[in-house]
Amino acid sequence: MKVLHVITGLGVGGAELQLRAMLRHTRHDADVVTLYNPGPVADMIRADGTAVRSLGMQKNTEVSALPRLRRIIRAGRYDVVHAHLYRSQIYGRPAAWLAGTPVVVSTEHSIGETHLERRPMTRPVQALYLGTELFSDMTIAVSSTVRERLTHWGIRRRKLTVIPNGVDLERVDFDSAGRERVRAELGIASTDYVVLLLGRLDKNKQFDLAIEAAAPSLREGVKMIVAGGGPEREHLEETARRCGVSAHVAFAGERHDVAAVLSAADLLVASSRQETFGLSVLEALANGISVVYTTCPALDGVQTERARQVSMADMGEAIADAVAAGPGVRQPEPVVASDFSMAAVTRRIDDLYERLADRMSWRTLTTGIRQSARAVAAAGAGRPGPRLAVVPAQGGADSAGARGAADSVPGHRAAEPARHPAADEKLARLATRGGEGA
Repeated sequence: MKVLHVITGLGVGGAELQLRAMLRHTRHDADVVTLYNPGPVADMIRADGTAVRSLGMQKNTEVSALPRLRRIIRAGRYDVVHAHLYRSQIYGRPAAWLAGTPVVVSTEHSIGETHLERRPMTRPVQALYLGTELFSDMTIAVSSTVRERLTHWGIRRRKLTVIPNGVDLERVDFDSAGRERVRAELGIASTDYVVLLLGRLDKNKQFDLAIEAAAPSLREGVKMIVAGGGPEREHLEETARRCGVSAHVAFAGERHDVAAVLSAADLLVASSRQETFGLSVLEALANGISVVYTTCPALDGVQTERARQVSMADMGEAIADAVAAGPGVRQPEPVVASDFSMAAVTRRIDDLYERLADRMSWRTLTTGIRQSARAVAAAGAGRPGPRLAVVPAQGGADSAGARGAADSVPGHRAAEPARHPAADEKLARLATRGGEGA
């Protein structure tokens, strides 16, 4: 299948890096369109071999971008359009529907209790989201918490499925050389105990409160690294000065060497006010370090001895306990690899595309026609034809149904150059029903 991913921008961020990792594991052919700000992640994706195109939007309310995006989608004859993040959903979902794309999917990466991607949840924001959701076949919620928030907003439960964010295990694997390099760069001794704050420096992360909580434990031999960029940096530096621990807190800035930064630490402190998933917590556990956190929906119902959930009021005590216990044996948390590996998560998303393509509607019928045409063209050029859509066992749209159906999907059928049986069957059923789609 041909898939177009539409994303708001490709600066360094959680959703952007998730997309890059997914593209490295998908079994489908994929391209990327960014509305604006291609950024460093666009360069990474291009280096991996995937085409990235910028729509060149100059402002958020550039209505002329919608027909431009529709033309790109139509010209590419995509089987699936997958939108990521709020702004790309507002433009990408209706553009894909107007282009007649068989399957339109979006992923909700970051909806909090009061904010959507750091924007307040005003009535206009909610109205735009719900209005354009009508053009989507399915919305992927990255956690059950996100699904419940979307359901509360008014999105029908049958149009929601839970597929978690994935952890790129290779990207966060322990790196002994990286550990020493980062520590040397920041003036931290190899024997020091290191507390890490990792993520965008914004108010939601509450890193100022984390610095205050950790301050009594910071001293010679116990240091803190603050890794990330954002508007709160000056405030955080002032917090460290006010607490008298400036000499023990190193600000590392925005980093791309995540494995090395995690490897340099002994404890991750995740102090967010609210989260939709909690990817940094899982990445730290995969790297082998312990975690103290306030909220992490990804770990709801998951048993692990290496992660301790506390209130902000108890954060200082929890950090002191971890420092007193020392680094301990560094060991990756097995549940991260078994339940959240990027390969497994991407496989579930690919399976979802194929299940949606097999549903009977005027748009999905074109999938078989397009794939047959591409198979004919490939055969004429002496190239292998594209993989045809799988006809899987039918399952519900909730997380358990999605996972069960994904696990039961058989291997791909061999492509036939000029026919697509699933499309023929759909056409026959439609003819029997007088042309009505299900």
